[in-house]
Amino acid sequence: MTRPRWNDREAAGLTEALPLLAYRSRLLAADRSVCNIYGGNTSSKSIERDHLGREVPVLWVKGSGSDMADCSERAFAGLKLDEVMPLLDREELSDEQMVAYLERCAFEPGRPRQSIETLLHAFCPHPEVDHTHPDAILALACTARGEAAAREVFGERMVWVDYVRPGFELSRRIALTLQENPKAECVVMGKHGLVTWGATSKECYERTLAIIEEAEAAVREAKRRVWVGGGEDLDLPAEEWLPALRGALCTNRRYVLQTDRSPRAREMVDTPGAERLSAIGAACPDHLVHTRRVPLWLDLRGERDAPSAVREAVSRYRTEYEAYFRRHAHSGEEMFDPIPRVVLVPGYGIVTAGGDSAQADVSRQLYNRAIEVIEGAEVIGGFESLTEGEAFGIEYWPLELYKLTLRPSPRELDGWIACVTGGGSGIGRATCRALHARGAHVVVADLDESAAVGVAGDLGDGRAIGIRCDVTNEASVEQMVVRCVEQWGGLDLLVCSAGIATSAPIEEISVEDWRRNFDVLTLGCFLPTRAAFKVWRAQGVGGSLVAVTSKNALVAGRNASAYSAAKAAAQHFTRCMAEEGGAIGVRANCVLPDAVLEGSAIWDSAWRLDRAKSYGIKPEELEEFYRQRNALRVNILPEDVAEAIVFLAGPRSAKTTGCSMTVDGGVSAAYPR
Repeated sequence: MTRPRWNDREAAGLTEALPLLAYRSRLLAADRSVCNIYGGNTSSKSIERDHLGREVPVLWVKGSGSDMADCSERAFAGLKLDEVMPLLDREELSDEQMVAYLERCAFEPGRPRQSIETLLHAFCPHPEVDHTHPDAILALACTARGEAAAREVFGERMVWVDYVRPGFELSRRIALTLQENPKAECVVMGKHGLVTWGATSKECYERTLAIIEEAEAAVREAKRRVWVGGGEDLDLPAEEWLPALRGALCTNRRYVLQTDRSPRAREMVDTPGAERLSAIGAACPDHLVHTRRVPLWLDLRGERDAPSAVREAVSRYRTEYEAYFRRHAHSGEEMFDPIPRVVLVPGYGIVTAGGDSAQADVSRQLYNRAIEVIEGAEVIGGFESLTEGEAFGIEYWPLELYKLTLRPSPRELDGWIACVTGGGSGIGRATCRALHARGAHVVVADLDESAAVGVAGDLGDGRAIGIRCDVTNEASVEQMVVRCVEQWGGLDLLVCSAGIATSAPIEEISVEDWRRNFDVLTLGCFLPTRAAFKVWRAQGVGGSLVAVTSKNALVAGRNASAYSAAKAAAQHFTRCMAEEGGAIGVRANCVLPDAVLEGSAIWDSAWRLDRAKSYGIKPEELEEFYRQRNALRVNILPEDVAEAIVFLAGPRSAKTTGCSMTVDGGVSAAYPR
């Protein structure tokens, strides 16, 4: 049930139309059963003074592509209403003509492009107007007996309009119908949504909620559930099939997956008949760009070869989508990547795909709304969606696709997934930051869990998680990779940066210290790489390994034989991985830093004292000592090494493998030869 959120004390300080409109919009979108993410639009008509001081009637309407849940006053376009209203007298107007005309009606420069449904708001003869897509209203509007079902709830207080794609025709049809029905309290649009209004912002908000609550009561009175669940858990670990799914989707670009295993998601996918209902079509035009017309139904129960079954299912979906496109495309239209954005997996839940985790989450949110709409519509009169042609008209509608152009420009590693061991400090921390800045999703793994979580928290925005990982422990490493797969669907980049260092003459090195160096620096590279190769092989779209070795992997280190030998072993292991990984598109490269003191947990330990002693200098003189011994006379910072790692990890070095890149300012003894 919708819950009123209007607070008179909060609203009392908002005396002008636009601040009140933004406030009302945020309240509506605070409940996603009322307003979809990025969906709906609201408006207010007010008298404003223009740049010449003249009083001008202005329509404030939500701009295209913004989300009402966090909208500010700047999210609204302003149009001179007296210049917009003459359009009501026209008989027809193309989308292109409408957009060009409305651009000339702008009241203020620098505001966003007006909503697709601006004319609906302009033509509606009321000061405040809400257009929303509430679950309960769509349950009425998406049934085979939609008008009759809605009439049973609202009677003559409602104006019904059959489905027409948003734009001039729909707006004009609603306006003319309201002229014939001046006492109407709302408009219900078939397969689309709701329009409500009021004399004040508060009255409009309260009427919107009141109308929705009536529809919700009608759905409840049907007293029947469609989603009943009851299925057993899928007897397949996610790591055995999710990477194959992601790989099947990532043939043209990288996608990030998100899983929804909530009780409601399970009820839906485990219900007999869910496959049939899910294939009927989208529950709302607003969903289409993010969910596609239909999801992929992926039943892996009883499959002996789940990865093959996954790839075959995605291939069938692609073929069917391509045929759908050919049936409806006009000359010049370019097909989207023909992959499912929503995958329904009985016994598991819902998997959604997006260019990043935020986009995948939009698809997840919208399909959760579809679950509610489909159930309500099925109970009331049988779920009915847009026709295939109507759906295509929305999915490839230029005015809808304009919203996609508002997204930020793509970054180098958008959609890529990385694991960084030793990510809690020093080089690992700088690498996590550099990968994240270029768009990657990053698992920050470190023996110090609080440090890993801290780095991930600093990165923020849902594209980083911090976990504890002991790279010398097989189970801990396997769990790191499983967590990565469960979080985002797979893995693209592995950076082995976890490290330790000890210094002592050979006769003073204990067996324990020798083994510890090899455990962390060599076994700690082998175990994550082995786990990553399993994912890369299942995904089938390649992968990238970067091992952080050392100048000491090439140059004998005085009083550092355990450390140097272990680094050399890790270096050669990585070269072996270049040979082994080539056949499946996996690249393996090394970065060889020297003397990275800043922010390093290693250099904050006894290693600093021991290295200074080996060189016969004071610990505080180490930075200058290292600067003077390289050709460029520079100190090496964690960020310098991170830049080399990102280069070798990503697409700029797509044809480089088996490489050893030094980042040491030029230590001649370490020049590869």
